[in-house]
Amino acid sequence: MSHHHHDSTNNLKVAFFLNLGFTIFEIIGGIYVNSVAIISDAIHDLGDSLSLGAAWWLENKSKEKPNEKFSFGYRRFSLLGALINSIVLILGSAFVINEAIQRLLAPEPTNAQGMVIFALIGIIVNGYAAWKLSGGNSINEKVISWHLLEDVLGWAVVLIGGIVLLFWDIPFLDPALCLLITIYILWNVIKRLKEVLFLFLQRTPKTIDIEELKRRLLETDDVLNISNLHIWSLDGEHHVFTAVFQINSSIHIKNIPKTKTAIKEILKEYHVQHQTIETEFV
Repeated sequence: MSHHHHDSTNNLKVAFFLNLGFTIFEIIGGIYVNSVAIISDAIHDLGDSLSLGAAWWLENKSKEKPNEKFSFGYRRFSLLGALINSIVLILGSAFVINEAIQRLLAPEPTNAQGMVIFALIGIIVNGYAAWKLSGGNSINEKVISWHLLEDVLGWAVVLIGGIVLLFWDIPFLDPALCLLITIYILWNVIKRLKEVLFLFLQRTPKTIDIEELKRRLLETDDVLNISNLHIWSLDGEHHVFTAVFQINSSIHIKNIPKTKTAIKEILKEYHVQHQTIETEFV
């Protein structure tokens, strides 16, 4: 387990400094070549950098053991990175869309060669960062990995636009590409924000079919019925389960631990980390 934390922490650290350095380079370059498409992606990368920094810090924080203040531990803190990143990206996207519309109404010339150079660098940098995080399991790592993959796609679009502008003078192409990239990113960010908010609201994890789980639990020896069954997720990966099991009154009380062990074995398959199992005789 510690080895996994060590690898993910190092990957987040590398991706953070790589992304932050490129974001600064991108903002300066976007202004230099006068491309709102590049600036829009710089705003997006800034959001990624914030998320990477938060994820890096939270990955270390998540190692801390449960205490009196946080009895479930710190795993739930990892959702904060995804939430912060999503909000920053939505605000940044709104700003960029406004700038792109203004540029569409009053087109300005763009340095096509600069766009091509930046696009090639962007594909390499974001592609490497996305690859470093591609094996992550937490929702935070998945959110960041998808954002970085979207960056690669965005830079591919900028590359195509830059190549077109090398041969044809189409001043509205750059802000049009900017709108295309930003709207696509915004759509995906809103979907992920919805997922994060549902986790905060303790919705049943999407990967778990409650009816199927209940059916399997009812197949356990001596279990007659289940009531007050609740399951929610700490971070999208580790879950919490509580339920009351009605046990056949004909069995001996010494057999209850065996029944509980069988229940816990089933719950392990559903990534349940914390479980509260109450029993009552019927």
